[in-house]
Amino acid sequence: MTDDTERQEMNDGEKHAMYSREEALQIARHRALAPRAVYEVIDLEGREELKRPLWSLWWSGIAAGICISTSVLAEGILHTIYEGHPYQGPIENMGYTVGFILVILARIQLFTENTITVVLPVLKDRSRKMLTCTMRLWAVVFAANLVGTFFVAFLSVHGGTVVPEYVEGMKAISEHFAEYTPWETFKYGVPAGFFIAAIVWMLPSAEGFEIFLIFLFTYLIAMGEFTHVVAGSKEAFLLMLSGDISVSKAIFGLILPAFAGNVLGGTGLFALLAYGQVAHEIDPELNGEAKKKGKG
Repeated sequence: MTDDTERQEMNDGEKHAMYSREEALQIARHRALAPRAVYEVIDLEGREELKRPLWSLWWSGIAAGICISTSVLAEGILHTIYEGHPYQGPIENMGYTVGFILVILARIQLFTENTITVVLPVLKDRSRKMLTCTMRLWAVVFAANLVGTFFVAFLSVHGGTVVPEYVEGMKAISEHFAEYTPWETFKYGVPAGFFIAAIVWMLPSAEGFEIFLIFLFTYLIAMGEFTHVVAGSKEAFLLMLSGDISVSKAIFGLILPAFAGNVLGGTGLFALLAYGQVAHEIDPELNGEAKKKGKG
């Protein structure tokens, strides 16, 4: 060990000795999480989700479908109240954030969150078993989300659970979604999937600011008129049950293209980028190759 190295270590030790335990904890608390730490947090959450029983995922997914429907309800209410207002659009789009805040903070199974949460473990431990578990979770959660949104749409249109003027308001804000072609629905779904995955990635570092974070990016989705498959399915089912669009249009023209766009944005873009920036730190094989190249 050189004299310079010894001196540096002594200086570092003296600096650490200057801090009390409480001050050290405060410093650690206010340091931003490193990308690898964020990856490990989400990876751990994803592994826990993959181990959950199917029935737990199913009921959690239905709950998420019901809760996310409050986004469309809130938008419909604001649309009705502020009809004719010069800033009607920006105001009613605030309602879109309500369901996402409810679902994400309630920690229930929303499909688009799982385009990154359960994918990161697969990228880290690439195996057929892990991939099968992920596909199983995706299928169960996505189906459950649609059951939840269909149930709420049915109660809204035929169950009398929402006053008629607010139902009309929900239908009015849903019409822009129905006007998209399948290609438009798909391509506008890519940014939405990316932003939802970004929310999941940022949450571990957003202690105390979770609501603001969720509001900011879901409001961006609403203002940009991007397509989110689960919230959008409530709009599609609402129009389908009202007789405004066909079953074929709802499923094949809106829901499935939005599904593909969200998966591409959440998994194909954000999850792969998130893995790429830490791959050489968490993958022993890649890390070993990097060290060999460095020695060479």
